[in-house]
Amino acid sequence: MANTNLANAKTAKNDEFYTQYADIQKEINAYLEYDPDVFRGKTVLLPCDDPEWSNFTKFFAQNFEAFGLKKLISTSYAVESKKIKDWQPTLFETDSPYYDADKSRTNGKIFVLDEDINGDGRFNINDLQWSYLEGDGDFRSDEVKALRDEADIIITNPPFSLFRDFFTWIMEANKKFVIIGNVNAVSYKEIFPYIKNGEVWLGATNFNTGMYFRVPENFVYAASYKFEREMNGEKVNRVPGCCWYTNLDHGRRHEPLPLMSMEDNIMYSKHKEIRGKQYVLYENYDALEVPFVDAIPSDYNGQMGVPRTFLDRFCPEQFEIIGVDSTDFSEELGIKPIGEDWIRRYKEAGGTGHMTANMRNLVLTVDGMPKISYARIIIRKKQ
Repeated sequence: MANTNLANAKTAKNDEFYTQYADIQKEINAYLEYDPDVFRGKTVLLPCDDPEWSNFTKFFAQNFEAFGLKKLISTSYAVESKKIKDWQPTLFETDSPYYDADKSRTNGKIFVLDEDINGDGRFNINDLQWSYLEGDGDFRSDEVKALRDEADIIITNPPFSLFRDFFTWIMEANKKFVIIGNVNAVSYKEIFPYIKNGEVWLGATNFNTGMYFRVPENFVYAASYKFEREMNGEKVNRVPGCCWYTNLDHGRRHEPLPLMSMEDNIMYSKHKEIRGKQYVLYENYDALEVPFVDAIPSDYNGQMGVPRTFLDRFCPEQFEIIGVDSTDFSEELGIKPIGEDWIRRYKEAGGTGHMTANMRNLVLTVDGMPKISYARIIIRKKQ
């Protein structure tokens, strides 16, 4: 249920989720605290953006000099391509000498900041220049690809429905990036290998808090899972399973998890599933089931299956990532099929749901009851 509205966005291609200024500031500040020169002399590209509606361009334009940027480029996607109804161009566009009523609907826009055009001795949002793109601004177009290749760092909230494609688009150009996505993407076949190999990691903002995005007035909420609020007079929607993906370093990534020994967890854990009980191994894979990140035993040296939320606290100096139990990787990881005997025991214990013997879900027995594990990342303590 946590990602119902993201699923709706994919189904309806409703990708108009606008990131709040404070969330951008909080995340970007973490990279600057770790390396004050992370953006100095760099060209930053903000695709899938539009400063008339979005905050990414506003934030970087206002901080252009403070960050020491060389050039700022942002591109927007054409209204007609987004299939937006009841749309009217802003005064920003219609009052400009470059305004073209036809291109306003069919063409994307490009915004560039790299010179002091008003001669006030400063580089800021007042020096932002814009024009229409030749095409609709699709990031997969040759026109926007050329801008990608020019950039050093790519930062944006890409369309939720195209996250896999957008991630691949960045990685094929070998660019630095900071982008927003669904936490479930950690197990995608296009993404997990980079996480496992330490080439991509989660951003500094703890994703358990969720994020509020500004949404259009006609946004359709899921009836069973609705987080609607007004913030500063704007309609917003909370997306719980949301996080930042990046390959820029930040200090939080190198903070080791404070952990107790297995014995102390069994004695003192706040979780009733751990306290007074024994940890168990999976029946079809040689790893220890650890249902909570803060219950990882500090003195266990074997493989452990931990919640995917572990990645939000992952310190590469403390642990190594072995694999993930998703459909794309379970066989490669060595998880054995659950088999007919386990299904029989599971059904006899009251388990429900359609299962086949060749499924490779992690399974275990807890208090005498056969159970299917929740989604897990397989880790091991650094030796």
